[in-house]
Amino acid sequence: MATTHLHIVMVPWSAFGYLIPFFQLALQLAKAGIKVSFISTPGNIKRLSNVPSNIATLLDLVVFPLPNVDDEQQLPEGCEATVDIPFEKIQYLKIAYDLLRQPVKQFVIDQKPDWILIDVIPHWMMEIAQEQHIPLASKAVAFRTCPEYEAEYLNAFEKITISGSKPVFPIGLLLPEKPQGRQTDEIFRWLNVQKPNSVVFVGFGSECKLSKEQTHEIAYGVELSGLPFLWALRKPHWAFNELDALPCGFQERTRGRGMVCFGWAPQLEILGHSSIGGSLFHAGWGSIIETLEFGHSLVVLPFVIDQPLNARLLVDKGLGVEIERSEDGSFSRDDIAKALRLAMVSAEGEKLRIRTREAAQVFGNRDLHDSYFNRFVEYLKENGAAN
Repeated sequence: MATTHLHIVMVPWSAFGYLIPFFQLALQLAKAGIKVSFISTPGNIKRLSNVPSNIATLLDLVVFPLPNVDDEQQLPEGCEATVDIPFEKIQYLKIAYDLLRQPVKQFVIDQKPDWILIDVIPHWMMEIAQEQHIPLASKAVAFRTCPEYEAEYLNAFEKITISGSKPVFPIGLLLPEKPQGRQTDEIFRWLNVQKPNSVVFVGFGSECKLSKEQTHEIAYGVELSGLPFLWALRKPHWAFNELDALPCGFQERTRGRGMVCFGWAPQLEILGHSSIGGSLFHAGWGSIIETLEFGHSLVVLPFVIDQPLNARLLVDKGLGVEIERSEDGSFSRDDIAKALRLAMVSAEGEKLRIRTREAAQVFGNRDLHDSYFNRFVEYLKENGAAN
């Protein structure tokens, strides 16, 4: 690993759909020999994985305490990411996050980095970068994607960014390291005795806060499908305890055929197991990458942010089945069961299963994604503040 004199400051928004891919990018940049300062708050930094020892001198996790808002009831102490709060309180997290402007500005003045990488939320970084003559997203735009998946949209975006004067970089999918054969706990003992490609992984992540009605309808749909399943389920805020999160008798009726894992689950390791054949999830981009990397069937039930657009693109490309909704946005157990069986076992879903296996040749191609990332690194080296 050859080091460079390049220094990059990264400022992600306090949501794990942003923090995790930014952290994956930071790891990749450090492995390329670039010094990275990754800025976030104490609680968020603690929840990231450890930095590998061989790049620890290049990746600096910079901690700034999240400033207090006027009313602690609006944003309770210790709530530093969107996962910690209900949707209606995110506006107060943004207020607190914007108060990081001054300490981050002073850090930039002191460090004089060559680049600043941001997402769409810290709008105030634009002014800081311009004041300090440091290039950032105002000079180039990077996407965690590849032309093999969405070339038409990358081309369209490039045309509308100031008439094509701003370069648009697909930087590859930033694939995480493949898990190392952890097959010892109860989850993997159960998976080990299931048939290959037979199990549906059900997981709606930490940001998707399902209501009791939604959670129970998903449970009934999974039960009605008759398919083997592994459900990673966090205890919802409305549930008195873990068992209260599921319909009465659900676990007894599905015992032997399915398993519910409460709390955190090693999603990437689970998806990499040979018994997994499909996934029922929210169509978050990170989960799409992890699922298609292994060529699994996708059944999507989108809720917020980019999920509906992601789901529509998957369906348009013949890579996923979206669960139907009524005009009021509700969905039924029957439609969940129907979509699961279509994607996993029915004859009419065979074309879908073939296409997702083919997609794995792109989504799991590390050499391909490394080539896009390396082009981005070369651009950073040639066009930083020092140049």
